[in-house]
Amino acid sequence: MKEEESSKGWIVCLVTIGIVVTIAIAVTVAFTVFQPKKFITTVDSIDVRDMDVNVNIFNMSLNLNVTLDVLVSVKNPNIFGLKYYDGFAQLNYRGEEIGEAPIPSGEISSKETKQMNVTLTIMADRILSNSQVISDVTSGGIQLNTFMRISGEVSILGLIKFHGNTTASCDFVINTSNKTIDSHVCQYKMV
Repeated sequence: MKEEESSKGWIVCLVTIGIVVTIAIAVTVAFTVFQPKKFITTVDSIDVRDMDVNVNIFNMSLNLNVTLDVLVSVKNPNIFGLKYYDGFAQLNYRGEEIGEAPIPSGEISSKETKQMNVTLTIMADRILSNSQVISDVTSGGIQLNTFMRISGEVSILGLIKFHGNTTASCDFVINTSNKTIDSHVCQYKMV
């Protein structure tokens, strides 16, 4: 009887050691081989979809309507899928927000790059309250900034989750005479 209990004890001990070793190996592999990488957001292009500008010099008034198409790519360099949450894009003029657009949540497969088209419309009442906009329009260029933020997570085998977010901030100039984007310079940050 004592021999049976002793052999059962050894079996339980060996099974426990096997489970602990398996978990240790799985965690080591998860943090080395499957180590998650930060996902990357880039702004591929900014284009003027629609623009109406009317300046009345006699009463110093301005009518300005602008809609921009921003093509954004999000790259998932991981071997596991990426789930990202609702994000946002905002349009700024001289430090003040003058437009915004949601970036709806979604998923990106492993090693995939997903493109999204974000449409930003200037909220005319917000930009027209700035006294410098008339001089910018009449000088031929409106300098704007767009800022985007996307947060998400990579799940390794449904057991371990890694969270991260990425931002893109782009400064650009809208040429008011030919209704194009003259230049854009972007800065990216991944956390």
